[in-house]
Amino acid sequence: IQPDYRKSVSDVLQNALAGNETANFEFVLKSKQGETFTVLLNATTRRDGKGNVTGVVGVGQDITELNQVLASSKRVADDLTRLIDTANAPIFGIDTFGKVTEWNAKASSLLGYSKDE
Repeated sequence: IQPDYRKSVSDVLQNALAGNETANFEFVLKSKQGETFTVLLNATTRRDGKGNVTGVVGVGQDITELNQVLASSKRVADDLTRLIDTANAPIFGIDTFGKVTEWNAKASSLLGYSKDE
């Protein structure tokens, strides 16, 4: 566990030992080879048949690739938004009821309506 995350991971585990479970805690692990991985941790209190705390079950999921895909998708969406906003042609979108839901800068300048209108 990377130094920046040691205290917070320890807190998550200590909280689980106290009966306060944590879901979806994200932190970074570093492999022996130096690769970093983002892990999503769920820490659940482990109890015996009488309900006494006996430990913690920690389940981690490697979400490194998922985060990379999400970041890439966001970059593509941002690029497309910039392309539409700066296009030299009016571009608009409508919903299934015929209501205009999107409006680029060229449409606004030609028709005089702002995107919010």
